[in-house]
Amino acid sequence: MSDTREKILYAALRLFARDGYEAVPVSHIAGELGMTKGALYRHYQSKRDIFDQILARMEQMDYESAVACQMPAGTMEQDAEAYGRTSVQAVRTYAKAQFRYWTENEFSANFRKMLTLEQYRDGEMAQLYQQYLVSGPLGYMADIFSRITGDPETGMGKALAFYGPFFLMYGVYDGAEDKQKVRQTMERYIDGFIVAP
Repeated sequence: MSDTREKILYAALRLFARDGYEAVPVSHIAGELGMTKGALYRHYQSKRDIFDQILARMEQMDYESAVACQMPAGTMEQDAEAYGRTSVQAVRTYAKAQFRYWTENEFSANFRKMLTLEQYRDGEMAQLYQQYLVSGPLGYMADIFSRITGDPETGMGKALAFYGPFFLMYGVYDGAEDKQKVRQTMERYIDGFIVAP
């Protein structure tokens, strides 16, 4: 991807996170970068094209994050064996990486903020919010903990107990003056979480 295309993606996502997707016209994205709309259209066909590339980037980043932490990259139906091999330490490593990913990585943090804003205005955004930040991660962790504990009911209970603080602490992190302290608090929580029934 060219440097200009990359700059457009980041600028657009920053604006979407601040003002909401619907509120940002292409002219604002172009203006943020000191270019004309025509120049921007040489790189992306439309605002929707930019958004589709943001989604493609998020899918790729999610996949790479799971693989880097030796976590299953697909659903349990796709790869039950990988879920069965997942260790508690891999879950801890992945959970710490995910907290940093959703708070410290500019691209994914802005994606999270955009979805949080837009979930109440647009059905597609609401579905993406669920997929990336609510029911998707909760279901993923429930599947992991179900395999670790050997019991689906216990797995869902553990997933709720484990993931709930993440969701809360994203907001705490965003408003905190000492962001490192919030991250350290989450890392201590992750290290101390008991997975076994």
